[in-house]
Amino acid sequence: MTSPSLTHDFQDDIDEIARSTLVPNLLETVTLVTGMGFAAVARVTDSRWVTCRTVDKINFGLTPGDELDVETTLCHEVRMANAEIVIDDVQNDPQYCTHHTPEIYNIQSYISIPIYKLDGSFFGTLCAIDPAPRKLKDDQVLGMFRLFAKMIGDSLETAERLQESETAVEKERELAEIQQQFIAILAHDLRNPVNALEAGLRLLGRRQLDARSESIVSLMQASINRMGNLIENLLDHARERQDGGIIIERNADEPLEPVIQQIVSEIRAVSPEHMIECKIDLPQNVNCDRERIAQMLSNLLGNAVTHGAKGRTIQVNARSEDGQFKLSVRNEGDMIPPEHVGNLFLPFQQGNSSNKRSGLGLGLHIASGIAEAHGGRLSVRSDPDSTEFTFTMPQP
Repeated sequence: MTSPSLTHDFQDDIDEIARSTLVPNLLETVTLVTGMGFAAVARVTDSRWVTCRTVDKINFGLTPGDELDVETTLCHEVRMANAEIVIDDVQNDPQYCTHHTPEIYNIQSYISIPIYKLDGSFFGTLCAIDPAPRKLKDDQVLGMFRLFAKMIGDSLETAERLQESETAVEKERELAEIQQQFIAILAHDLRNPVNALEAGLRLLGRRQLDARSESIVSLMQASINRMGNLIENLLDHARERQDGGIIIERNADEPLEPVIQQIVSEIRAVSPEHMIECKIDLPQNVNCDRERIAQMLSNLLGNAVTHGAKGRTIQVNARSEDGQFKLSVRNEGDMIPPEHVGNLFLPFQQGNSSNKRSGLGLGLHIASGIAEAHGGRLSVRSDPDSTEFTFTMPQP
């Protein structure tokens, strides 16, 4: 017998068996049913016999990690022959009465059942020994051992797959963190050149320009606005992943209507091919984060412009009724396929796979996050005639 090193080269196998709550119960059952004093799960190769788990009631002396010379064990023959070995009484067994293994270890009864993983590979054996003869060549006893060996082999495969899944999940988590860091850094660094371009456009806007130059400046301003909105969505997504949600600052000190009108005016300016109708009925100030509501409306209108039918009216409706604030954006156009509705508010998803002009697919995700941060809900209704997104939030 040899002692295990501090770091055993079969440590993964030993640890896998050690993590199992099944194995010790099976080994204990083996000793109780058969009366045998020692039972073990062993890892067996062509050159090694290593203890993985034992129940020892006869002080045989093996603990996990201990080894026997594989040539001195019958488990070696089990591995080579792919067959079980069962001995009731060594002295009266014509095949094993003169075998060296019973003599070396002073045993009279022995059983060893091969353990196979689900892929058919040989792992080792479920074995038991005793210095006294035991009745083992019994159909029920053999059935129990075979069942236990199969359960152990199946559990090894399950544990291995679970470990692989956990490792894969951990790698995905690390990759996601790196991606989020990259997105946050990219979005943050893009702010400076975008701000510089916006400042330059403001300077140009103060000068007397001909009609063509004004048109070019207007198109550039529209692109800058879209870039700014995309950057803010990226930053919000990164903050949401880091902080667990979008932060809002509510107050009802100022009216919300001018904010809504401003966003509608901006979208009208950059999308003149769309007619936008706006109806607002807010007799009282809305207790909300006005900047976040503006961001939500901008994203919803941007989505309507992207996916709505050209030349058809987009309707914006903001109202307070029945103790709730409601903000809706409705556009005519193709129906959102029902199978896509469930993914609409997920990041980096697009509701209409036939239209790839919707950027990164963060707009609706951020809008939904803003709704949840307000204690409200963003819902969608889509039919062959139109699509309508509605934000509903309870008001005190």
